[in-house]
Amino acid sequence: MQDIRGNDIIKWVTVVLDWLLACCLLIVFDEILPQYSTSSAMNGSKSELMVLLMSIIIATFIFPTVIHRRKMKVGWIVRRNAFLVITTMVIFVFTCRMMSTSGNYIVFGVVYGLVLWIAIMTLRFFERAIINHFRSEGKNSRTIIFIGNDPANLNVYKELMSDPATGYRVLGYYSDSVIDGAPASLPKMGSRDDFRKFMEEYPNGGIAVEEIYCSLSHSQAVELRQIMEFCDKNVIRFYYVPRIFSNIQLSLRPEKFGDTVIFTNHHEPLMFLGNRVMKRLFDIAFSSMVLVMLSPLFPILALIIKMQSKGPVFFKQLRTGLNGESFMCYKFRSMHVNADADKIQATKHDPRKFPFGNFMRKTNLDELPQFLNVLKGDMSIVGPRPHMIFHTEKYSALIDKYMVRHFSKPGITGYAQVTGFRGETEELWQMEGRIQKDIWYIENWSMWLDIKIIFMTALSIIRPDKAAY
Repeated sequence: MQDIRGNDIIKWVTVVLDWLLACCLLIVFDEILPQYSTSSAMNGSKSELMVLLMSIIIATFIFPTVIHRRKMKVGWIVRRNAFLVITTMVIFVFTCRMMSTSGNYIVFGVVYGLVLWIAIMTLRFFERAIINHFRSEGKNSRTIIFIGNDPANLNVYKELMSDPATGYRVLGYYSDSVIDGAPASLPKMGSRDDFRKFMEEYPNGGIAVEEIYCSLSHSQAVELRQIMEFCDKNVIRFYYVPRIFSNIQLSLRPEKFGDTVIFTNHHEPLMFLGNRVMKRLFDIAFSSMVLVMLSPLFPILALIIKMQSKGPVFFKQLRTGLNGESFMCYKFRSMHVNADADKIQATKHDPRKFPFGNFMRKTNLDELPQFLNVLKGDMSIVGPRPHMIFHTEKYSALIDKYMVRHFSKPGITGYAQVTGFRGETEELWQMEGRIQKDIWYIENWSMWLDIKIIFMTALSIIRPDKAAY
């Protein structure tokens, strides 16, 4: 309850500061930039302030602040504040227009809205820094216990403790055996029998617990029910952590099947038609724009390729695509014609590369023809990179869940490529890491994520990746 009250205080302090900032900024705005002011049309600044305050209050209830939440990414805060400001200005402009027929409200809404968003974001980062410091000092914390020795508990622990500023305090875990690889900061507190005694004596002057994470077998249903009843009785939040059955874990997510809840390990956002249509429309628009803008480069690249190496301008290769089906992938040829192109990856000092081909590979220019693959529908702008058929056959036999990456269309760029898993895979762990990133992308797809990956790829053109060869 103290934690809930503490978060409520953070939330309402943030909201009130937003309201004060918006009103103060409007007063300053009217003084410094009177040409954009609407106060004259609104018969005075008081009426203007009242309308603005009403607008941001309504917008706050539609898009409440989330800065007090413990696991909150910067991107979520940026988007939510953008929606808050846009909603505020739409309500403000509409209300002003209803109250007065004069005034350049559209221009005001755009200019003031942009300034307000920048000001709120600046305030948010300052507030976030204060909250992070406050929680890192042990204030506004949540006390946690784990039950079971499954590695899934260790994964949750690492996620909770990845940022100390989230304010989680882990006491340890109860289990009949140890968790392999558990750090000293996650101590074994006792056996499951010891935890039963803990439940019987709770709280008995001991430390109060706010959350319990449990990863036990379904065969231990009686014990699970007892733990849940204990949590309900003592106002403790209970979380069941699905057990890990392999090195690569796909999240089990609930789905309604009639009146029954079932769980699937392959629940992807792109299963929904609306998301697929949105991604496809973006692919077509983006690919068309790139091809139109960069088409003058094609004959120049073709000429240089011909000057430096005999053979065709384009390199065509069968690769594995959506649902494991093969397709013909196009690239600008960056190597001399050779018999190993379909079996051996490019290496750092590969003698098969000619000088300009090496430059194209570092700057991703050799991938430009794949925008034609995108228009054909074989590929997407963003997705798991398509592998040659030889590698699909090789690694599908070595890596569990390897073929899961083919639930999505392959991409010109991908999440794995912008997070350190680009280029040659000399060791098996490198390919395993790439597959994990590909699966994460499939399970967490969003248009925002695609746009972020595109920007990170564009940055790699300016600052080439060391693994790009």
